[in-house]
Amino acid sequence: MSHPDSHPRRQFKYYEFVMAAFVTVYLCSNLIGPAKAAQLNLPGWGPVTFGAGVLFFPVSYIFGDVLTEVYGYARARRVIWAGFGAMIFASVMAAVVVALPPAPTWTNQPAYEIAFGSTWRIVLASLTAFFCGEFVNSYILAKMKIRSEGRHLWQRTIGSTIFGEGVDSLLFYPLAFWNSGLIPNELLPTIMLTQFVTKVGVEVLFTPVTYKVVAALKHAEREDHYDLHTNFTPFSVKV
Repeated sequence: MSHPDSHPRRQFKYYEFVMAAFVTVYLCSNLIGPAKAAQLNLPGWGPVTFGAGVLFFPVSYIFGDVLTEVYGYARARRVIWAGFGAMIFASVMAAVVVALPPAPTWTNQPAYEIAFGSTWRIVLASLTAFFCGEFVNSYILAKMKIRSEGRHLWQRTIGSTIFGEGVDSLLFYPLAFWNSGLIPNELLPTIMLTQFVTKVGVEVLFTPVTYKVVAALKHAEREDHYDLHTNFTPFSVKV
């Protein structure tokens, strides 16, 4: 077990790459996914409609699991804040670019507004849900790792995702769409449940991949962090 103060200035080989991947997936989930409603016709079930962003969010939680499992809660917290800051910047710049007057020869403004013109209510709902959900996910995983003494990784990754994605879904949809006129209020519970089950299902499906990535990183970094003395406040970037 590594003490959180054992290597305060230690440099890792792949930490920055995992951070970059996490932030990239999170930005894609908000800038690419929400613009499209997709539908698949599942055998024995029928047509299922979902927001394309559901393809990205579970992957960000997998990265969050990997970060906390290998590098610990404090370093995962820094990455969450990096993603939060990147999304604020991207949202502000998207609003600025959408608001710029289009050139007379450019006829794609309506399509551009559909793709990148999210309302601030949806942006704020997304930021709130991401912030709370990711920190719950990381906190639960870190605490479960201590209690299980590092055994049964699958229980930690799936268990933390259930809580994290649950918080995310419970916050995002009511904050973004309740009484908005975009989605009938009575449909919100069904949509929330569908998205939640889908996200957790992706986590379960990718569990073997998570095992391999975690094992490879622990070996390469010579790190398997236990948050025995960690300050779990989310309002810090200190390692």
